[in-house]
Amino acid sequence: MFHVKHYLGMVIIMFHVKHKNIYKLLFNLALKSLKNNDVPVGAIVVYNNEIIGKGYNTRQSKCDVCGHAEVNAIRNAEKKMGDWRLDDCILITTLKPCEMCHEIIKSSRIKNVYYYIDQQSVSYKIDENYIKFDSIDAYLIKYSKIFKNFFKKLR
Repeated sequence: MFHVKHYLGMVIIMFHVKHKNIYKLLFNLALKSLKNNDVPVGAIVVYNNEIIGKGYNTRQSKCDVCGHAEVNAIRNAEKKMGDWRLDDCILITTLKPCEMCHEIIKSSRIKNVYYYIDQQSVSYKIDENYIKFDSIDAYLIKYSKIFKNFFKKLR
């Protein structure tokens, strides 16, 4: 499904998924959130090298407190799998999941979570199955900029 490389002290996770560029997909999902004035976050659920769920934040646009990218990706994956149990699935997201998403991820039995940006406000104890990845991918660098600019504009 994926393998880990260590390069100059960074953990680079190489995903072998049936999608040319996972980072581009996550970036484009986050842009959908941004267009709706939601926090720009994108997430996908992967099973057996196949993306089975995609999500982006829809809290503002759908007036749904549970409209987080991770929850939306999990809901899509559950529909595709025909089961709420997502054993052996992984979740890849642009932002470290909040406490609510963390509990939903645990309840859905997702095996591992990979994220790009830390959230300072998250206070739960991180399990070993939560892995922050560092990458030199251009889309993740662009994502980091739009994420920071989103909050600058709010102030």
